[in-house]
Order: sequence, then structure tokens, then C-alpha cells
Amino acid sequence: MTTPTARLALATCAELPELDSDDHALRDALLERGVATDVVVWDDPTVDWGTYPHVVIRSTWDYTDRPAQFADWTRKVERTSTLLNPASVVGWNIDKTYLRDLEKAGLPIVPTIWLDPERNLDSRAIHTRFPAFGDFVIKPTVSAGSRDTGRYDAGVTQQRSLAITHAKNLLSVGRRVMIQRYLRKVDTAGETALVFVEGQFSHSVRKGALLEGPFREEQVLYRDETLTARDATDAERELAERVVAALPGIAPGADGPLLYARVDLIPDDEGNPVVLEVELTEPSLFFALSEGSAGRFADAIAARL
Repeated sequence: MTTPTARLALATCAELPELDSDDHALRDALLERGVATDVVVWDDPTVDWGTYPHVVIRSTWDYTDRPAQFADWTRKVERTSTLLNPASVVGWNIDKTYLRDLEKAGLPIVPTIWLDPERNLDSRAIHTRFPAFGDFVIKPTVSAGSRDTGRYDAGVTQQRSLAITHAKNLLSVGRRVMIQRYLRKVDTAGETALVFVEGQFSHSVRKGALLEGPFREEQVLYRDETLTARDATDAERELAERVVAALPGIAPGADGPLLYARVDLIPDDEGNPVVLEVELTEPSLFFALSEGSAGRFADAIAARL
């Protein structure tokens, strides 16, 4: 059994036993504040999580292959420790159907059509859900880093056929599917990721578009991203703040400000920001691109201990 040396565990995955490199700055900042940490693999059966009063989820990026097991783990940890973010919030957030809740609350999201495996849709039924023209995206509702995600051209017969196969393969193994129109302004503008700590805006970055074509099988945990510092526009900041302010009334168990949140926005056809994702589980927080951001996050963690 692993013997703890710290009162705070930073949860990661077996492929990143020392955390993602971006989180090294966080660990250093915590140590500077007198907070020693253990980096612990979330599915390591030898770990007694009850020995850690607090557990912060970081680079647990392989959970998308086993979402039910991961959700069970969060609930198990929460029986003996304070989990950040809370298990109920994580359980809601790991499936992108949470976007429907945001939309119902009046928040603009990327237009999405949802396919459920229980409906046993055939190829024709799937095809009728595709847009008539332009590019579109197919992805499972449980995924991270654009894994199992493909971009298709509705005007190309072969690509529509590939898209049908992609969707059917996901549905056949019980995975829900999202169909989203590809908003082309992202090719030039990229995504804007806005990071919040304790409900307060911390910093923002630009993420380059990841999708270049149809889905291809990749044995990688996370696709590489092109990242640069970016100042969010007033419109982006306003929307992201609305999203974060709305979470306590939408996300189960979010009774107040969450320790961390990342809101990913892209421009629609008119250039107005819309929500692509809201990351409340294990988001990259891009400390390397914002001086002082690791310290701000470390301060917030230390205040909760």
C-alpha cells in the first residue's frame, strides 16, 4: 500500500505519473506555500485515499475510456476526503450532455444534435441528422482532447459515408454521439479558453483548431495543441462569467464557487462567442502561459485545506 507523505493528493493517470508538465508549476507553488503534495494515480488499487484529507483532480486523462469506473472512484474518494471538484459536479461534467443544461439556462452553445444508442438508429436515420451543407463534427459525449472526434464535409458523399460509419461505431458500443456544425471562424480565430479560480477570472489562452479531417484511430492520450497567451474580448469574458455564475444553479452539488473551471469558447458565423465546452473535471489550466496563475491556484487550494 502506498504510504502518504502529504495531506494533499494530486490525482493523475498512469501514463503521467509525475503529472502533466504544466502542473509542475502548481506543485512548486504549493510547496512554496508550505503545502506538500503526493502525485497519485487515480486507479492505483494500493492507494488508501482516506489518508488524504483533500484530493485535487489534475491529469486523469484516461478516464474517458472508463467513465463509469472514474465516476465510482470520485464517489469513493468523497466518502473519506474532500474531492475538488466535487464528485457530483464531475459526474455531471464528464458527459457533454451537460451542454443541454447550459442551453436550457439560456447560454449559447455550439448547435448540437444528440444521438442516443438506445434508439438503435440505422444508417438512413443517422444520415438525416447531418447538415445539408458545410463541414460538421462527430464526437462521443464522453471524450477529451478531441479523441474519437472527426470533421466531415457534408458536400462530399464519401465523407458522409465515413461519418455514418463513425457514428454507428460509437453508438454500437453504447456511446452517445454529438453532431455539431463546424464553425469555420475557429480556423482563423481559434478557441479562447478562460480559466476561473474560485469563480473569479484568472487568465485566458488561445487554442488552435485541432480538427483537420475525418476521424482516424490514434493511440494517443491527448492530441497536441497549439497554445498562445490571449486576452479574452469583452464579449468572451462576459459570456464565460455568465456560465460560471450559472453553474451553482445547474451543476448538481455546485453549492458555491468551484475551485476551478475552464470555459472554452469559439466564434459563431457572426463572430459572437458560443460555448464549446465547460471543463470542470481535469482541465489543463495553462499555467505556463500566464505569469502568477499557478500561484493564484495554489493560494486557492491552500485556503481550502
